[in-house]
Amino acid sequence: MNAAQPPSRLARKLGTFDAVVLGLGSMIGAGIFAALGPAARAAGSGLLIGLAIAALVAYCNATSSAALAALYPESGGTYVYGRKRLGGFWGFLAGWGFIAGKTASCAAMALTFAFYAAPAFARPLAIAAVVALTAVNYSGIAKTALATRVIVAIVLACLALVVFATAFGGNADVARAMPSLGAGWHGVLQAAGFLFFAFAGYARIATLGEEVVDPARTIPRAIPLALGITLVVYAVVALNALAATDVAELARASAPLLPGVEAGRWSALAPVVRIGATVASLGVLLSLLAAVSRTAFAMASNGDLPRFLASVHPRHRIPDRAELLLGALVVAVVVVADVRDAIGASSFAVLVYYAIANACALTLKAHERRWPRALAALGLLGCVAIAASLPWPSVVLGTFVLAAGALGYAMVRRRRGG
Repeated sequence: MNAAQPPSRLARKLGTFDAVVLGLGSMIGAGIFAALGPAARAAGSGLLIGLAIAALVAYCNATSSAALAALYPESGGTYVYGRKRLGGFWGFLAGWGFIAGKTASCAAMALTFAFYAAPAFARPLAIAAVVALTAVNYSGIAKTALATRVIVAIVLACLALVVFATAFGGNADVARAMPSLGAGWHGVLQAAGFLFFAFAGYARIATLGEEVVDPARTIPRAIPLALGITLVVYAVVALNALAATDVAELARASAPLLPGVEAGRWSALAPVVRIGATVASLGVLLSLLAAVSRTAFAMASNGDLPRFLASVHPRHRIPDRAELLLGALVVAVVVVADVRDAIGASSFAVLVYYAIANACALTLKAHERRWPRALAALGLLGCVAIAASLPWPSVVLGTFVLAAGALGYAMVRRRRGG
C-alpha cells in the first residue's frame, strides 16, 4: 500500500481492476435492458445520435469526476466536491439528488430483474433481491467487488451471444440502423437522457474513494476505462438491435433485445437475453446499493443527515447503518414504484448531480486540472440541456424532490443558527 495516500476511515482494498469492474457492473446492463426501448420511442434510429451525445456528456463528467476524486479521495463523490469547491448547500444538493435518484434507480433495477425473471412474482422477487444484495454489501466491499466480477463476466457473455444472433440471424439490414433525425433534436436529446441513465455508473468509482488503493492514481485511470468499455459494448449492441428489427417494434418491446433475436435463425438463444437482463440488473443493483450508502455515510459524517448513519462496522469496516437503512428504503419503494417514472426522475436528479460536479471542476486551478477546462463547461451545458429535454413528469418530480431537500436543508441550518 502507498504510504503517502490519504488516511481512510474505511478499508482500502480496491485496485484499478476492481474499480473498473465495479464501474462496469454499474453501467453495463441498465442501458441495454432498460433504456434502449424508451430511447427508441423518443428518437427512432436517432437513438444512435443520442447515444453519442450521452457518451460525450458522460466523458466530460467522467474527466471532471476523476480530477476531483483524485484531489478528494473520500466517500461521497460530488457531495464532497460541492462542499469543498462551492459551499455547503451545493454539496448537500448534489448528495441529496444522488441519494434520492439512486434509491429510485435501485428499485427500478430490482423490478427490472424480477419482471424478466418471473413476472408473476415480480415484487416479492424484487424485495428478495434487495435483501440478498444488501447482505452481500454488508459483508464487506471486497466481496462486493468479487460478486461484481462474476456478474459482469456473465452479462458480457450474454451480450456477445445477442450480437452474434442479431448479426448472423439472416434478417439484419444495415440500412435500418442508419441514424435519422426524423424525431427532431428534442427527441434525440430525450433519448440521450434515457441512455445517460445507463452511463451514470462510472461515478460509483469516485464515491468509493475511501476504499480504493492509491486513489490519486487509480481513480483517474478507472473511470475513463470503464466508460470507454461500456460505450463500445452499447454501440455494438444498439447497432445490431436496430439492424435486426424494425425500430417501431424495438420501441414497443418491453424487452427490446428480444425481437431481433427471435426474428432470426438463432431464435433459440432468446432465453439468453432474459438471463442477461436478470444478471445485469442484479449487477447494477449491487453497485448502486454500495455507492448510495457511501454517500449517505459521508453526509451523515458532516451532519447533513442524521449522525446515526455515520456508523462503521467494527469488523467489516463498511457503513453498516447506512447500508441497512438504504436496503429498507429500497424495499419500500419497490412496493409502490412505477419503473418508468422512477427511471425518468432518477435521470433528472443524476444530471443535476453531474452538473454540480462540472461546476466544481470549473473552479480547479491550472495545476489541479488533468483535462482542459472546456470539457467541464461542455459537461455542465450538456447536463442542463439533456435534463430539460426529459419528459415533463420526470422534470416535475425530480424538481420537487430536489426542492424538498433544499427546503429541509434551509430549515435545519436556520434552526442550528438560532
